[in-house]
Amino acid sequence: MSKSGPRDIRRIVAANDPDDNAVIFSDATNTDVRADPARPGFASNRIWVTEGTPAPVAGVKETLDLPHTLEPPVGGSVCRFLTIPPDAWFMDDLTDEKVSDFFDAMGSPGASKLGTDAPHPYMQQTRTLDYVLVMSGEVTLVLDTEEVHLKRGDTVVQIGGSHAWSNCSDAPCELFISMHDGKA
Repeated sequence: MSKSGPRDIRRIVAANDPDDNAVIFSDATNTDVRADPARPGFASNRIWVTEGTPAPVAGVKETLDLPHTLEPPVGGSVCRFLTIPPDAWFMDDLTDEKVSDFFDAMGSPGASKLGTDAPHPYMQQTRTLDYVLVMSGEVTLVLDTEEVHLKRGDTVVQIGGSHAWSNCSDAPCELFISMHDGKA
């Protein structure tokens, strides 16, 4: 991984066919990738989306045609793979407008905490339960009043709180995130 861009993510979809045999329905490079022009090296690979729980497991219906937002659909979930570039790669040139543009492009302008004296420009808050695994690198989970440094193999259960991911290292960090719609 470099400043020129994150790596491609291979997505395999396996399920039972009409004869109840487990088979591969697709095996290809993931194409549902969002970048952030203000953060060179950032990528959000949306892997799968469900519209409800329990999720259907009979038949295969592609879900990446659903609207792309940070949050999952109401009652559903979204699985994504994030690449977080080092803050040093972009912070000097970052503006409020660029941050707003990112949240707009992700379909979730209301998730941004920009302008609320947030401790990081990319602070966000969604009504979700998030399971996060640090796949590679290091990152800091920034909360309203504290921070925690994470490294490869660390996990986070994020329950609807305001947060951001800040990479103070000199290399990109990769996160695997499963987000589930929540209620207050």
